[in-house]
Amino acid sequence: MAATFFGEVVKAPCRAGTEDQEEEEEGRRETAEDREVRRQLARKREVRLFRRQTKTSLEVSLLEKYPCSKFIIAIGNNAVAFLSSFVMNSGAWEEVGCAKLWNEWCRTTDTTHLSPAKSFCMFYHLKSNPSVVLCQCNCYVAEDQQYQWLEKVFGSCPKKNMQVIILTCRHVTDYKTSESTSSLHSPFLKALKTQNFKEPPCCPLLEQPNIVHDLPAAVLSYCQVWKIPAVLYLCYTDVMKLDLITVEAFRPILSSRSLKGLVKNIPQSTEILKKLMTTNEIQSNIYT
Repeated sequence: MAATFFGEVVKAPCRAGTEDQEEEEEGRRETAEDREVRRQLARKREVRLFRRQTKTSLEVSLLEKYPCSKFIIAIGNNAVAFLSSFVMNSGAWEEVGCAKLWNEWCRTTDTTHLSPAKSFCMFYHLKSNPSVVLCQCNCYVAEDQQYQWLEKVFGSCPKKNMQVIILTCRHVTDYKTSESTSSLHSPFLKALKTQNFKEPPCCPLLEQPNIVHDLPAAVLSYCQVWKIPAVLYLCYTDVMKLDLITVEAFRPILSSRSLKGLVKNIPQSTEILKKLMTTNEIQSNIYT
């Protein structure tokens, strides 16, 4: 309602009806060619899982084909570098799958020579204990692709007798605190866990009102709904590119029950990490 200069109360004009009509008219104006373009774009944005060795798609979800008791997911270049140096270096791992996806921010590669500068999403299991599965996700999974990723990896009815560990990074400016951000000593580690995860995390829990984003949030929410024990280790850093100090910030996780038996030679892993950083620096200089 609105009042005129003379005190008369009149109904204010409402655009709700006209906006609906405009949307309907716009929908009618969509041509067959528009619909075909939309279909092709949706098809292009589909998440596909396949075996690189055989170039064949997985007909069932990854964890249905390779059941596991422990699923470790590294998301982002620093988390991927940490698992590559400290976990994958400590045992023989076999590639069991590769996710192929395309969006505005990334296009995954299926090359055999992976590097931190490339976008990829690979899955491995431990040869000596195939019930341990690991994911190296060095790519951006868009919001409309996250459910597809979860369905292709976990399946429609996941098993609850497994544990999920997620590692990722966020910029320190995303961290909400009553203290001054200048007093924060980054990088630092925080944990967020599902109700069914009973182990004590190896770092302080993430405080409210902080929230998590993107694929890590989708995985953790999925595990909470399906009552799967899961923990997210979130490293807040001021350097989002591949960074030695940020990677080292994940080291407290090595003492957790989840990873304790998987890491054997920490000094050797540290040397491998330094070589990885040097290689990445050389490659970065080539393209700049």
